[in-house]
Amino acid sequence: MEQRHLGRTGLRVSRIGLGTLTWGRDVDEHDAADMLKAFWEAGGTLVDTADVYGDGEAEYLLGQLIEGLVPRRDLVISTKAGSVPDPDRRFNGSRGHLLAALDASLARLGTDYVDVWHVHAYDPDTPLEETLQALDLAVSTGRARYAGVSNFCGWQIAKAATWQLAAPGTRTRLASTQLEYSLLQRGIEREVLPAALDLGIGLLPSSPLGRGVLTAKYRHSTPSDSRGASEHLAPFVEPYLDDTATRIVDAVQTAADGLAVTPLQVALAWVRDRPGVAAPIVGARNAQQLAGALSVEALTLPDEICRALDDVSAPVHRYPDHDWSTL
Repeated sequence: MEQRHLGRTGLRVSRIGLGTLTWGRDVDEHDAADMLKAFWEAGGTLVDTADVYGDGEAEYLLGQLIEGLVPRRDLVISTKAGSVPDPDRRFNGSRGHLLAALDASLARLGTDYVDVWHVHAYDPDTPLEETLQALDLAVSTGRARYAGVSNFCGWQIAKAATWQLAAPGTRTRLASTQLEYSLLQRGIEREVLPAALDLGIGLLPSSPLGRGVLTAKYRHSTPSDSRGASEHLAPFVEPYLDDTATRIVDAVQTAADGLAVTPLQVALAWVRDRPGVAAPIVGARNAQQLAGALSVEALTLPDEICRALDDVSAPVHRYPDHDWSTL
């Protein structure tokens, strides 16, 4: 698998990442082991998790598979901290909470360090400089090799990156940002992506298959074994089952038919090769499903297909965005 630099850093990651959102909950240890081994054998290196995935079980399961199945040195492990199970406060970006969460993640993973550590979301109740100091401490103490942010909007990521760049050599430059990005969700193109490109921050798209909808599995019905039929994930899928999504999925299916590939391959290749993207993060239920995503390595979409998909899924960006002068 091709390797790409993560933002403006020396760290290289596989251009497809393996996500673990459902590990320890919907994915058991046997399927997780099969997927991790298949991913590694295909040349994959980037494995993404978070301290809240499966209430910590995803990290624990990944930790059990490291060394016994795949050498730690062959993986680029990314995890996140900051989300909390508190109905009155969804995110805690305080220095104390973040560093304690990192130590707990390392214990579950059974490793001395993570390669990339992300703040899971912006916390409006904590000064941003305090949150970013936690990243500096994590890197300076060797518990994290690189740092990033997740689910920050445009001004938040620009503010964070500018604060870090204000004292070069003493503050940790942001290496990456993780946000949802797909043909069904192009909102980051408004401000986040231009900021990331300008600041040299690598983008790690989550839900690159539109929460599974871009595989075209929901075109005519909801499969009983799909996320859309799952009690806890159905609300996650439902927003992408509207008429706008249907039009885009139909275009993806048409492109797939013309190229003799699957809709999954078309949708994943499109986001993988967008400007600024380092590696889309793909989740799967089992090794067979993952194989479909890994097969995209051999596919590059023709320019005319990319343009057609761009057109059918184009978001409305008007004043005062960067193309305001054309209005």
